[in-house]
Amino acid sequence: MFWAVGLGVVAVGSVAVLLVTLGSGEPQDGVRLDVVRTASSIVLGTGGAAALLLTARRQRCAELDLVQKDHDATERRVTELYGKAADQLGSDKAPVRLAGLYALERLAQGNPAHRQTIVHLVCAYLRMPFTPPPEARARTRLGPRDAHRFQELEVRQTATALLAAHLRPDRPEAFWADIALDLSHATLVKLTLTHARIRAASFAGTTFVGPATFRGTEFAGTADFRDTCFRDLADFRRVSFGDSVFRGAEFEGGADFGVHTAAKLAGARARTRDLRRKWPQGWVEQAAEPDWAVLATARRTP
Repeated sequence: MFWAVGLGVVAVGSVAVLLVTLGSGEPQDGVRLDVVRTASSIVLGTGGAAALLLTARRQRCAELDLVQKDHDATERRVTELYGKAADQLGSDKAPVRLAGLYALERLAQGNPAHRQTIVHLVCAYLRMPFTPPPEARARTRLGPRDAHRFQELEVRQTATALLAAHLRPDRPEAFWADIALDLSHATLVKLTLTHARIRAASFAGTTFVGPATFRGTEFAGTADFRDTCFRDLADFRRVSFGDSVFRGAEFEGGADFGVHTAAKLAGARARTRDLRRKWPQGWVEQAAEPDWAVLATARRTP
């Protein structure tokens, strides 16, 4: 509105000036009029370009503001869903905890930028203290305490299965790339983490109950198995280690590292009853105790 009024005033003033200065009808007035026309065209063109630039900048600012608002709304929504799922994971009811796990999985699948944070949360849950239930007892005759432990076992095995399912590069539609795991000092029951690709992993101080299977997994960075306890068979066949440390690890049920491995087993221990069956000659450095032998760096002899 103000622009239109201003332009009208300028137009009226310009006409009045031209009538006064160029209204005598002399030949020189024609030349002056051409000069004025040229100057006016330049001024109008410059003004039009400035107006277009201003309009473009305003539109760009509006678009950026809209994008920022959409981003903020998305982040708020993600935060709300994350908080709700985390609350579910802290519930005392197993079905609610399972719902929280699946909600976190959906959230991570749809928001790649938040995948590592969600994996950290799931790993933190698995690091919570846990005593596995007795395997031999019939579930139909469980007391309330053991029933709760079986329910918690179900939740934990679901959590590890969700992680394992999204760490396999042979399933590109579900693969979460560049993920690090921190499962140190956890108690993991019958872990199956096969054909996965993991940036780095810490299992320091972790207790593996039942078979632990890592067959075909690739650790791009450090794989920390210090002070780990393997209660049953540990399967490391065709595992690719970027760097590994097993110092202080205990293999109570033997292990299988395959023919070729870069695992650094120096400082680990194995039960002497399993040496002939599970540990090839050249892997045992010395018998430290009657029931235990210290392992050397994994290297098979021809």
